[in-house]
Amino acid sequence: MATTSLKIDDEMRGRVARLAGERRRSPHWVMLEAIAEYVEREERRSEFLRAGDAAWAHYEATGLHLTGGEVDDWMKRIEAGEDAVLPECHG
Repeated sequence: MATTSLKIDDEMRGRVARLAGERRRSPHWVMLEAIAEYVEREERRSEFLRAGDAAWAHYEATGLHLTGGEVDDWMKRIEAGEDAVLPECHG
């Protein structure tokens, strides 16, 4: 495991220390947890954006799509507990 230092202002340092005390954890643990949560969230966001870009590229290449109404109807059936199959894309 590598060591990295962070420079934070006194206010943030105090906030981290207070939170650590409330959680009965060390400030080090709180900062590691915050970094891990941020990185995981941003990785999921990046993957979501990549998937959107890929879907758009596929649509531009093929013209295949579903309308908002078709997706909405499918989602309503799923919410109602039906074993609904995603409709076929069309041009």
